[in-house]
Amino acid sequence: MFKSAILVFLGGGLGSVCRYLISKALNSKGTVLPWGTFTVNILGSFIIGVLLGIAIKNNNLNSTTNLLLATGFCGGFTTFSTFSFENQALLKSGDYYNFAVYAIGSLILGIVAAAIGLYFSKLA
Repeated sequence: MFKSAILVFLGGGLGSVCRYLISKALNSKGTVLPWGTFTVNILGSFIIGVLLGIAIKNNNLNSTTNLLLATGFCGGFTTFSTFSFENQALLKSGDYYNFAVYAIGSLILGIVAAAIGLYFSKLA
């Protein structure tokens, strides 16, 4: 149990730092949509699709690699809470168009990215 928690901790820390750096690079004051959050959530969906697809293919869902990368890294890298806050801010400002683009686009592209990741895992 302790080893598992350490793996999730390490992966989550690395994922959070990567998310922070990408968000800082892509979320600028001049853009309406939060491209950094959008990017990490779509990329994270793809990565977890690949990782869990490979784990399912190899019948190894409980491996330490999954704890480190899928649970830890992807859990720290992606962010539903920031996504929710940014959507709330768009609604509060009355920017319903960008709210719809961001919310629906994130949902659809996140699911598609996970599916593409699963597809690529079959090729590995």
